[in-house]
Amino acid sequence: MRQVVCKMICWLAMMVGWWAFVEGESGSAEPTKKPRVDLTAEPLLMQWSAAKAAEYLDVRANADEGTQCLNCHATYAYLPARPWLPAPGTKHAERRTATEKWAASLLKEAWSADVTGDKPVDRKIERRITEALLTATVLAQHDASTTGKLQPVTRESLDLMWKLQRSDGAWHWLKTTEPPSATDDHYGVTMVAIGVGLAPEEYAKNPAAQLGLEKMRAYLRAHPPRQMHQRLMLLWADYCAGGILTAPERQATVADLLALQRPDGGWAMASLAPWKRIDNTPQDLTNGDGYGTGLVVYVLRVAGGVAADVPEIRKAVDWIKTHQRHSGYWYTRSPKINDVLSTYAGTAYVIMALHACGEIR
Repeated sequence: MRQVVCKMICWLAMMVGWWAFVEGESGSAEPTKKPRVDLTAEPLLMQWSAAKAAEYLDVRANADEGTQCLNCHATYAYLPARPWLPAPGTKHAERRTATEKWAASLLKEAWSADVTGDKPVDRKIERRITEALLTATVLAQHDASTTGKLQPVTRESLDLMWKLQRSDGAWHWLKTTEPPSATDDHYGVTMVAIGVGLAPEEYAKNPAAQLGLEKMRAYLRAHPPRQMHQRLMLLWADYCAGGILTAPERQATVADLLALQRPDGGWAMASLAPWKRIDNTPQDLTNGDGYGTGLVVYVLRVAGGVAADVPEIRKAVDWIKTHQRHSGYWYTRSPKINDVLSTYAGTAYVIMALHACGEIR
């Protein structure tokens, strides 16, 4: 009976914390609620600004959770995107250092052999594994776009992933139902493939990585994509790691992504999967947004082989240049509840898309 009561208390505490987060609290011990910010209220900039985008990404990278959370504030998209913006400055360096420290703490974990098995693990272990995978993949991407050298903590973090891999080729991935990164194991597998494939110094060719990648490919063959966002991630992962898609599959994904372009020139995040909003309101499938446009354009350019001067991409770039908000972000309405997370990740992907289109030099 005592165990049942304890579980009920933990569940209630978790729910209280979640709703506090939804209502705009930082998760600290503050007694008063902070009003939720209406991201749609900010006016659009007359001319897009790389400096404004850099300022927004730098400020939000340490918001609320500080350096104690990699995923919750979409920081996983920060390190891959930030090098393409001008004046990296101290915030960029601080975030890299903080991520390295986070990785070092994960490397010291007393990992149990159970995490590599197929039996379920508790939510705390799922979170730590997810953090380990994301930390490794973003450090690898950052190394690739900055020094071109695999830093020691990055290599150790990548090596740790193979020790945590399940026998079916996937990992115990945290699933909080917040799209797109915390809904299923499929996302985690593709993110790892991207990081390993982009890691400098041919890391993907070492024996442990080769074995791990083969297990991942087997998992992806056994669990084919169920929606467009998964197909998009597979296209990106195939470009980075190879051996995932056939040529006809790549061509079909590119064609289907292009067909989803909105009349305004952008792509809508909500059109990429049948996600449901927590308030049961209809998804916005009419207008483009930062996440949908940024990620789709980036993947079409680097992985889909779509030229920067085709009409669809030019129209998308025009959308991007005319839809930046005054604080520097490109708004994305969350397909579930948290607009801040979707907007932050979307802004990072927009920067990656602009760079891939030759608009940032």
